[in-house]
Amino acid sequence: MAAPGDRLDLVIGKKAADQLAEHLDLHTVSDLLRYFPRKYSDAMTVRGHGEDLDLSEGEHVTFIDVITKAERKYTRRSPSREFLVVTLGDRRPKVTATFFNPRFLKGTLVEGAKVMLSGVVGYYRGVLQLTHPAFLVLESPEGRTGGTKSLAAIASAAGVTGDALLAEFEREFFPIYPASAKVQTWDIYACVRQLLAVLDPVAEPLPESFVREHDLMSENDALRAVHLAETQRERARAIDRLTYDEAIGLQWGLVVRRHGELSGTGPVAARRGDGLAAAMTAQLPFELTAGQREVLDVLSAEMAAARPMNRMLQGEVGSGKTIVSLLAMLQMIDAGYQCALLAPTEVLAAQHAQSIRAMLGPLGMAGQLGGADDGTQVALLTGSMPAAQKREVRALVSAGAAGIVIGTHALLQDAVEFANLGMVVVDEQHRFGVAQRDRLRAKAPAGITPHLLVMTATPIPRTVALTVYGDLETSTLRELPRGRQPIATNTIFVREKPAWLDRAWARIAEEVRAGRQAYVVASRIDEADKPGGGDPDKDVEKAKDGADEPAEQGPPPITVVELFARLQRGPLAGLRLGLMHGRLAGEEKDAVMAAFRAGEIDVLVCTTVIEVGVDVPNATVMVVMDADRFGISQLHQLRGRIGRGRHPSLCLLATNLPESSRAGQRLQAVAGTLDGFALADLDLQERSEGDVLGYHQSGRPITLRFLSLAQHLDIILAARELCETVYASDPDDPGMAALSAPFTATDRVQFLDMS
Repeated sequence: MAAPGDRLDLVIGKKAADQLAEHLDLHTVSDLLRYFPRKYSDAMTVRGHGEDLDLSEGEHVTFIDVITKAERKYTRRSPSREFLVVTLGDRRPKVTATFFNPRFLKGTLVEGAKVMLSGVVGYYRGVLQLTHPAFLVLESPEGRTGGTKSLAAIASAAGVTGDALLAEFEREFFPIYPASAKVQTWDIYACVRQLLAVLDPVAEPLPESFVREHDLMSENDALRAVHLAETQRERARAIDRLTYDEAIGLQWGLVVRRHGELSGTGPVAARRGDGLAAAMTAQLPFELTAGQREVLDVLSAEMAAARPMNRMLQGEVGSGKTIVSLLAMLQMIDAGYQCALLAPTEVLAAQHAQSIRAMLGPLGMAGQLGGADDGTQVALLTGSMPAAQKREVRALVSAGAAGIVIGTHALLQDAVEFANLGMVVVDEQHRFGVAQRDRLRAKAPAGITPHLLVMTATPIPRTVALTVYGDLETSTLRELPRGRQPIATNTIFVREKPAWLDRAWARIAEEVRAGRQAYVVASRIDEADKPGGGDPDKDVEKAKDGADEPAEQGPPPITVVELFARLQRGPLAGLRLGLMHGRLAGEEKDAVMAAFRAGEIDVLVCTTVIEVGVDVPNATVMVVMDADRFGISQLHQLRGRIGRGRHPSLCLLATNLPESSRAGQRLQAVAGTLDGFALADLDLQERSEGDVLGYHQSGRPITLRFLSLAQHLDIILAARELCETVYASDPDDPGMAALSAPFTATDRVQFLDMS
């Protein structure tokens, strides 16, 4: 008998186990047991001797009968090309099977041999024909046996011969497994059958009350039925149960991580009425929205507690996350701690530094002329800075003079030391992994786990928040600050209405003459860049979420270099154009952005390097070329770069694909709403689970075989509630740990939010 933890070689033999280990990374009984079919073949129609042959063309049929004739023939066009035609029994209509290149079959498929033939029905002149079907010799006058690998594997796995095989093949479906060139699906099926024949009953990992409440099949029955169920209903119940297993396994890993982090000691930072946070609030030139005040109250209370805060702040583009995070950081500085703000790109890091310094004014200029006596300093550290400048910034940080330290991945380097790190803020959380944010948190004093606030301007569907970011509590800002101008969005189908694109360039020229600015966005840099790939470096998220199938793609997308040259000498000639993309050196990017912010550039021709964080209130128009090359969320992010000032704004999405295409419909959906949360739900419907969950550091995809983030919110909620309940009573529950092992044992949960 076999148990889930046993080695496969002890159950199915060394040869088969070595093949599964080498080519499919399957090592234990549990590994193979949970190597689920990727689909199921259609039902076979089995016909024994003398049975009715009312069969339709194209139907898959399996015959078991005796060969009454075996003829070698040659094609008319190529007399040297031989084929074999065998006739089965004495049937009406006549049944034949044709085998091409039959050199190795002539001694096996002979008159008098009892065989199984499995193939697709065809008819020619009233004769039922199978062309090169799978076959298995059951009995032979010459004593020879053998057959096609697929049928031979099934027969071997079944362990039966002769007429008993008829029942084995009278199944509603056969499982089809993810296979490789070296290990075929029927090989896997044979191993699974061999394993299930000796498998001990699998213990139930879930509480009996939960199984009963949700009317679930037992774990033991589900793991068997998913491979060998005899009916569609039984298979569906097995898949339903295993869907719960996946949801619970994910949630248990997240619950363990969340409670593990909360068990640390957080820096206590109570809100003060006379500190920097209060002074900053008093000098704000606008009133905080009700949503911002509500979120700040939550953050303030959690930072005042003795356990680490772990919270995600999500909100629409322009909803005011930056000021909320700044006031939270000032509360920490008031308590004597430093704060680190981690940004994914140098452009965004520089933007944060500039905007935070501008908001703080004298409060952020401690030690400088005109600075407040009780203020702090804001430091910026990026990878492209000169070595001397980096050393100067690191000295400020290690001395504790900089209360707010903003930077890119450069903050993670060992050379960066904090005097008293108490809070980590991560912007655009989906660009970073858990390991990266934890590496930054580890720079705190011994025994202290800094508070964590992660922010995203990409609205996240609830199912994704519960699975991908399940270790974080979530706060949401839906309300936009007063004074925000609406953004009108239209789609330009260039092939159908080319004049509309000409009008777009004219509109940009009109806006510039009125004293305003514009963006023109392309999806790739130059011909060396892969089509649709955007920038090749870390400045660009390679998001192809919702991308179209190749058959729907139009001509190659225009490059930003070509577009810049074309606009400069064509429709935008005479305007001041700037070029911006991820391959530019850091100082070049900074110089271009500074010139654009200062109004010295009228039109910024760029890639998605400006996707997040760039704030130029005077920009009122955006044209996105080859918009079909971008995903829904990415387009929404790009659109958020305009509409940030006091003038109405216009976003134009240009595509060479037709309006009736899937891409055209997607672009129309983006144009039809400014609700990022609605678009996020649509985005999830369009994307595969792998796109959402991403990859962990080994490069292997984190796949969910049955659980759908788009469809199973109720299951995810039930799983989360169960895991919280069980963890409260037994953090080491072995059943829950077993379900979680496919994720936690491979570090999949650890890197789950690198999507």
